[in-house]
Amino acid sequence: MKLVLGPLLRHAGTDEATVWVQTSEPGTVEVRPEGRRAATERTFTVEGHHYALIHVTELPPDTATPYEVALDGEVVWPEPESRFPPSVLRTHTPHDPVRIVFGSCRVAAPHEPPHTLRKDEHPDGREVDALRGLALRMAKTPAEEWPHALLLLGDQVYADEVHPGLEGHLDGGDMVVSYDDYVQLYVAAWGEPVIRWLLSTIPSAMIFDDHDVHDDWNTSIEWVTEMRQKAWWRKRIVSAFESYLIYQHLGNLSPVERAEFELYEHLRTAEDPTPRLRAFAKQADEEVEGTRWSFCRDIGPARVVMIDSRAGRVLDPGKRSMVDPDEWRWIEEHATGGVDHLLLGTSLPMFMGPALHWLEAWNEVVADGAWGKGVKIVAEKLRQELDLEHWPAFQASFRRMCDLLVEVGAGRRGAAPSTICLLSGDVHHAYLAEVGFLSGSGVQSSVWQAVCSPFRNPLDTKERRIILGAWTRGAGRTARALAKRAGVADPPVRWRLAHEKPWFNNQIAMLELEGKRATFVLEKAIPPEDGKGEPVLERVFARPIEPNADYTRT
Repeated sequence: MKLVLGPLLRHAGTDEATVWVQTSEPGTVEVRPEGRRAATERTFTVEGHHYALIHVTELPPDTATPYEVALDGEVVWPEPESRFPPSVLRTHTPHDPVRIVFGSCRVAAPHEPPHTLRKDEHPDGREVDALRGLALRMAKTPAEEWPHALLLLGDQVYADEVHPGLEGHLDGGDMVVSYDDYVQLYVAAWGEPVIRWLLSTIPSAMIFDDHDVHDDWNTSIEWVTEMRQKAWWRKRIVSAFESYLIYQHLGNLSPVERAEFELYEHLRTAEDPTPRLRAFAKQADEEVEGTRWSFCRDIGPARVVMIDSRAGRVLDPGKRSMVDPDEWRWIEEHATGGVDHLLLGTSLPMFMGPALHWLEAWNEVVADGAWGKGVKIVAEKLRQELDLEHWPAFQASFRRMCDLLVEVGAGRRGAAPSTICLLSGDVHHAYLAEVGFLSGSGVQSSVWQAVCSPFRNPLDTKERRIILGAWTRGAGRTARALAKRAGVADPPVRWRLAHEKPWFNNQIAMLELEGKRATFVLEKAIPPEDGKGEPVLERVFARPIEPNADYTRT
């Protein structure tokens, strides 16, 4: 019995933590915290692969406790002669200062040329890996200084841009179609030794985005209809949901939530749970309501409400919504005050460059037929070609979220948080934007949009110029005029960058939270000075997250 993948440290609380593993055979998995009682769990088997989530209890609060993993009594982690410090189980309390790392979009590729070159220099160039840089820096610092959480905001695996080592080894040749193919994607993305150690020692929470399934996934009903006509699509989408639940979603849940999740209990206890899992995945694709991937987690003084802004969309023209009505009710129940910091995680940014905001809002109206059938067809093509499917392209949802920010920030849903931050990725650049509200709104919280993308998949020079242009005042005015002609109303809030322009590096972002104080930090991954060896992180921006009274309430 061998450890195929993991251990991954997933949900963690004040005195407990969950460890996820994949093994080569069925058996018993034991997690042994140093100086504490060990926890054991039998593996369960789906699609011929073996997994376990082990709930470790009675841990000391606000502590990094080293641990081992044993399979059928034999210690398999840490690996012999590992160059890394022991993996730890990281706990926290509501009173502790915490550091939360976040970002998205990491292509799994080798860590040598040509993959470490710029995309302009080589088509396979992805530069150096920011998460790898974080892990290597952590290995040289005390465990007490490591982050308390890692929020992975989408595109953990690229089903449409597979690792070069998997080409020709997938069931679909060079195309991902089966559950086994997804297993290979996750092993390629998470099994590399540096990243494997990182994920073993920082509690992680994650949500999927389009590339976890396919580029532009759920952009529109036209896109879905077209994909369902492809012979390979049905198998891929079912495999994607199956693997997402096993590799990502189950670890997002608290032990109490997992115990109440009937499908998880079926996985653990049924002789062959694969048919039930496949049926669940099929239903998740075919029926929007009834499946919720959003989740909530408290980390130190912050509440994280992670919103699925991809799989649960309502795509009916004229009734588009980022999530279905049941999920909206769940979001409103959990995105409340009464905490020092409210973090709303959503893979897609809500507040974007002005030109992009207006272009996406215009596109939604015209794609619904506001300018006639001929323009509607063109608008749909633009929606897919230009990725016009972020929050501004779902205006009803955008405005409903703005209303929610006002309600929470004004203290109408419990005591107003000190900060409300929307954390996002997807767009392959990073920025921090301050959000302002109308005079009389009563908003007391400091509200921000913080975006960090990619971990490893930078834009080329032409793409960067387009993004920079979208933030200019002139482009914003032009796009606004176009949208106004289509009947788009002004947004109920405004926003502006907290710095001169966005960043386009491979990068990571961090929120440092202490009491009611918060600081945003952005670091980029760069090669060492001699151009050889491992990546290093360099700080490019840091700013306290605090209200500007002249802007946030005007």
